[in-house]
Amino acid sequence: MAAAHHAVDGLASNPAAPADVLLRVLALDDGNNWIARRLSWRASLPDSVAEAMLHHPHRRVRALLAESAAVDPELRARLLDGPASDAILVAVGPTPYRTEAPPLPVRAYERLLNHERDMIRYETLESASVPVHVLVPLAGHEDPLFRLAACRRVWSELPDDVRAALLADADPAVRTAASLQVMHEDEERTAELVGTLAEDWRLGEVMERGRLGRALAERLLTEGTRLAQLARNPTFPADLAAELAAHEDPAVRLAVSARPELSEEERAAIDWAVGPEDRLDTLRWVWDAREDADVLRRCATSAHTWLRRSAAVCPALPQDCVELLAGDADFAVRLLLAEYHPLAPPELLLDLYLNGSHRAVGMLTTRPGFPAEGLAARFADAPEPEARVLALRDPGATPALVERLSRDPATRVREAAACDRRLPVARLVELLEDPNVGSAAARNRALPVSEMRALLDRAGVPGL
Repeated sequence: MAAAHHAVDGLASNPAAPADVLLRVLALDDGNNWIARRLSWRASLPDSVAEAMLHHPHRRVRALLAESAAVDPELRARLLDGPASDAILVAVGPTPYRTEAPPLPVRAYERLLNHERDMIRYETLESASVPVHVLVPLAGHEDPLFRLAACRRVWSELPDDVRAALLADADPAVRTAASLQVMHEDEERTAELVGTLAEDWRLGEVMERGRLGRALAERLLTEGTRLAQLARNPTFPADLAAELAAHEDPAVRLAVSARPELSEEERAAIDWAVGPEDRLDTLRWVWDAREDADVLRRCATSAHTWLRRSAAVCPALPQDCVELLAGDADFAVRLLLAEYHPLAPPELLLDLYLNGSHRAVGMLTTRPGFPAEGLAARFADAPEPEARVLALRDPGATPALVERLSRDPATRVREAAACDRRLPVARLVELLEDPNVGSAAARNRALPVSEMRALLDRAGVPGL
């Protein structure tokens, strides 16, 4: 019974599970377990199951519906017709990793942006899924926080006259937000921001990105604060930056050494260091040139680790540079290339997965270029479970091999085999009783629907 109960929640993730099975599973959710979350992660939900979640008595279940990027936006919008407390769930919406959720219907945004509660309106403004055509008209809204959002989020889409109005806005916060959008090309606005934001955290952004006039640059150098950010600013005069090349602060020296105007010899003359665990943001001047093959090639072939790391995240990096960085001595360069470049070599992805210690390496199997062909022959008998599990990625792996791996001593290997559609059904049904991998077996779309229902019956889950 315990094993059956353990396996039941896996049915919520089974893409072949029919509506009656999913509804029975959902009935077990008391608002605190994984079932509703698994349902919200599905690529699609039967209409009856979606309706049941929409009207579920537990707010947490409804919240998971609102947070799901896979759920029909029309369905998410209908939460606005439910309990008043659910409006905030719709306003915040999904926040999927490295992608965007489809937007709500326009009528939903109209309701949210005109909601009586301030929090609802402002959370809507911050939602990542609000489309441009909804935000652009807000540049003329009577509420300064709406105008502020338009400045931050859709500045490039605004007409020139609207931008000019925002730069002269009566509200100082709006003027500041607008000025931050143009400071990279406007010395006067940059100087104003330096004065306005003297005690503000955004001053660092101004120092690094604002267009600096000579007088302001000299003054900031003399004041001696935020020098590392100042040195990263490409408009900071080269002769002034050179004065910082021997600064006592290693962060300042590093920033100077990564400036765009320096030759390789000049970089080498500076005492800079980048450790293998040092986290560095992509150099802005490299990212701004991310479509320029010459700049990217110069960075990829540089002896400077920061330049190579910055080049590695640029999708337009030339193929010869991709091959070069795939063998880079710096682990972060190789990992960034694997994570961001669409043509990262398959063997690089495989090597990082098998030998890397960073938590991100486990996600590399989801990259389009991760190898599959031939992995069964290479890894089915490997000593490490993380290598043996790769054998199951091979389209040529036989049902017999999948069944053998379903008896592997390592739980993670058995779990992967339990999810494999090539696993013989008889063995798949057996695995439902394995307390460690029963849930994975219940996720297998090859599991017959009759066995899904039988599992629910054994677990004592009421019928509909």
